[in-house]
Amino acid sequence: MAGQVEKRLADAGLTLPAATKPAGNYVPAVVTGNLVFMAGQLPYRDGKVAVAGKLGGGVTVEQGYEAAKICALNILAQLKAAIGDLDRVRRCVRVGGFVNCTPDFADHAKVSNGASDLMALAFGDAGRHARTTVGMAALPAQAAVEIEAIFEIA
Repeated sequence: MAGQVEKRLADAGLTLPAATKPAGNYVPAVVTGNLVFMAGQLPYRDGKVAVAGKLGGGVTVEQGYEAAKICALNILAQLKAAIGDLDRVRRCVRVGGFVNCTPDFADHAKVSNGASDLMALAFGDAGRHARTTVGMAALPAQAAVEIEAIFEIA
């Protein structure tokens, strides 16, 4: 049975995807004490990168925002697989955003808001977090965005 977090997502027309296997020699989540460190997630949807390319070079801010939102949904899917129930989350502590962009692109924050807005939707005030967003020359699979996160759990 889905908990309150998944109900809020469903009420917004969102569903968690299945947690995917790592693409390399790492684990999707590490639980230590009451913290969960999430590996970066790409905007995979149905086994394919949903938004590829560079912000400022053909990918719009709106598409980047959507990519970050998809990444955040993938993080929540991995988090649920790691801890069993998203209602155990006390707080989203930090989000890290990596934006595949041209050197002159300057709207990184608007892109990462896709992930931040999803965390606030899912967890309410407990979804408000510290954040760093940086531009990158390239990301795996030519993804437009990669998002990582840290959560505190009960």
